[in-house]
Order: sequence, then C-alpha cells, then structure tokens
Amino acid sequence: MFTGIIEAIGEVQQITKEGSNVHIKLNAPFSNELKIDQSIAHNGCCLTVVELNGDEYTVTAIEETLEKTNLKEWVNGTLVNLERCVPLGGRLDGHIVQGHIDLTGKVKSIEDLEGSYIVTIAYESPKFQTVAQGSVTVNGISLTVAQSGDNEFAVAIIPYTWKHTNMHTLKVGDRVNIEFDIIGKYVAKLMSVGNVAE
Repeated sequence: MFTGIIEAIGEVQQITKEGSNVHIKLNAPFSNELKIDQSIAHNGCCLTVVELNGDEYTVTAIEETLEKTNLKEWVNGTLVNLERCVPLGGRLDGHIVQGHIDLTGKVKSIEDLEGSYIVTIAYESPKFQTVAQGSVTVNGISLTVAQSGDNEFAVAIIPYTWKHTNMHTLKVGDRVNIEFDIIGKYVAKLMSVGNVAE
C-alpha cells in the first residue's frame, strides 16, 4: 500500500524491450536502500524491483500495465514520481493508494495562479467519478479534488508539490496516470449492484 506522498523523482536511464515486456532502468536517491522484489510506485504504478546495480535499479512492465498507464510513453530522461510502500505503523499522510492505475487522463489545462496551480484533467470512462474535496491520485501524487465534473476534474497544486514532483514538467495534452479513491470505487460498485437488483 502507498499513500501518494512522493519520496523522490527518479530518471529513466534505459528502456529495453523483451517480447511484450519492457525492462526500465532508473536511478533514484534511495537506490542503494532497495532490495530485489521490493515494490515501488512509479507515477502511481506499482512495479517490482528485479535488478540492482549501484545507484540504478530495474523494473519490468508487462503488456497489461503498458496499456493501462503512461509508461509506454516514457523515454530516456523521463522524470518519474517515486514512492516506496508505507511501512506497517507508518503515517498515512496522503490517502490509501493501491498502486493500481485505473486509467490515463489527459491534461486539459494548467492555470498559474501566481502562488499555486490549477490543473484540469479529462478522462474518457464514465465508470469513475470524483467528488469535490475528495481524494484522487495523479501520477502517484495524493491530491484533493478542487472541482469535479463529468469525465474531468481539477486539482490545486501547492508550490512545494509543483517543484518536488514531476508536475512541473506537464504540458497540456500530456497523459497522466489516475487512480481513483478506493472507497469511492467500492461505493460506486455497491450502488450499481443495488440498481441491477431493483
């Protein structure tokens, strides 16, 4: 489990294809603390460390992961938000994040408010919903929904988050990974089951 509080920004060093899989080598400030089989959220997507080499480590993304996330758009030099699993008994500073991306969205607009930023993100599936002041994860970052609409939402970004995550690299049209709030997803599922029963 993750919390959506980004620990560091990693950089893609090498991408190697093997059949339908992709091996991604990255560096990170905490690379020397990692272990094989450890889970790390990369832009919110949980991937397993399969190889260690000095200040670099490698993870593998399978075809399903590539289809559901923005990983297929990564190139050498791409900056990636990183978070290790929350330790048992650790603080839940963000919200409950599984590391399972629901879909990708597209940055619709970025508004500079001279002290903060409003980023509006559009997505295509009516299956998922947000609520104002609810939680959503964008590229692995736990954020509060500032505005909620049909198939889109806006989040307000404070300067610290803007600077210390890859938010500052986003441009209009970029794809971002979205994980919707797990509690909201369960509520939506229960409501849909109830409607069918009626």
